[in-house]
Amino acid sequence: MNRKPHVAVLPNLGLGHLIPQLEFAKRLVVHHGIHVSLLLITTNEPSPAQDQLLSSSHLPPDLHIVPLPPVEVDKKIINDGDVLVLTRLCVITDHSLRSLKSVLIALGKPNALVTDIFATQAFDVCKELLIPTYVYVTTSAAFSAFMLYLPKLDSDVNCEFIDLPEPIQVPGCSPIRTHDLLDQARNRKIDEYKWLLHHFSRLPLASGIFVNSWKDLEPVSIKSIKENPFFKQIPTPPIHPIGPIIKQEETLSVVDVECLKWLDKQPPDSVIFVTFGSGGTLSFEQQTELAWGLELSQQRFIWVVRKPTDSTGAGTFFNAGETNENDPKVYLPEGFLDRTQGVGFVVSSWAPQVTILGHHSTGGFLSHCGWNSVLESIVHGVPLVTWPLYAEQRMNSTMLVEDIGVAIKPKMEAGQQNIVGRKEIERVVGMVMEGEEGKVIRSRVKELKESATKALDSSGSSYESLSCVANYWKANHN
Repeated sequence: MNRKPHVAVLPNLGLGHLIPQLEFAKRLVVHHGIHVSLLLITTNEPSPAQDQLLSSSHLPPDLHIVPLPPVEVDKKIINDGDVLVLTRLCVITDHSLRSLKSVLIALGKPNALVTDIFATQAFDVCKELLIPTYVYVTTSAAFSAFMLYLPKLDSDVNCEFIDLPEPIQVPGCSPIRTHDLLDQARNRKIDEYKWLLHHFSRLPLASGIFVNSWKDLEPVSIKSIKENPFFKQIPTPPIHPIGPIIKQEETLSVVDVECLKWLDKQPPDSVIFVTFGSGGTLSFEQQTELAWGLELSQQRFIWVVRKPTDSTGAGTFFNAGETNENDPKVYLPEGFLDRTQGVGFVVSSWAPQVTILGHHSTGGFLSHCGWNSVLESIVHGVPLVTWPLYAEQRMNSTMLVEDIGVAIKPKMEAGQQNIVGRKEIERVVGMVMEGEEGKVIRSRVKELKESATKALDSSGSSYESLSCVANYWKANHN
């Protein structure tokens, strides 16, 4: 008989959800003596990047992958440009979790379940089975505060949030400019907003909220959620900042090894890494401007290039890792690869992000500001150029620039909606790599790199935060 507490962890679809929760599960096993079942939502559609991640990860003995029965997904839902990412995610999750009760019973009813913010259907199942349920938030503490505040905002405001004359004041936190709001909250009539409100309204039902952040990174938001009268009266479940939890290992392909050999030859802090996460894509026009901006900057770069799309910035969310029709030459200005040979290294679709950010030659990161990428950059002491595309990334970008001080944000072209011009790209890339402002944010990010290491040490705030819950599970399991 396994005498360790048994905890189930339920991430959602998408690498941005799976990676941090897989790493969280590993930490529970390796550092806190917990037996973990990682429940996987699966569909009849392949996910090459997810399959590679799970097959290449070195899982500790007490961590077991348990796929839920696959959901038959209508291809029209996945491929229909009118059905937005969050709606697709929530519809698939809703179907998948119909099997959750029988799976949990088959596992012997774990001592606790840690679920994703967009899988709160698990609360109902676990209440019936008397299993305490926690939420793992894959975004920032600031966004966690917004999530908890949204039901109140929804009841108080009649108009669209983007039409409000003033920024949204989440109690005790930095104001949120309306143009930074995540896409799903910009139109309250659409299904995406209804899903958002549904799941965020249910967060107070959790036994606790794990946040992938730490005290030094977001002191104001974390303190507010814990102490502000508004959050106390909800009542907000205990919040546990346990970050930064990031990907620790990567399997390298032949192309990855070639890329790293090129990086080995470059001077320290001389290369800017350009990529937009597992799901991000640019329009053809913006990709062209980015190419010219990088070339004009004369800075060394590694650029992960994908087939451009004009429909959504989250063009590869559901098929990350696929490389079909993805020859970079087709999507870049004529002669670009020849003119930048030796200065730049262009790869298709995918690159070993954590390995590149941890390399001594990498000195900057042009990123979409997904929270996992933000944490990976800070943990490795790399300053950012922010390029938000979807989800809460605009909010992350503003926080990185104005509150945390580790990033520079390019300005849009006057008269050009949603296009950053080549001269502006040249300016910000040069600034982060060589400018005075770049030196200031580089110094700040190095401080936070040290702080992140301390937070995860055995006497650090994040380690103790997770240890406190793990000890509670140990004391209360049968």
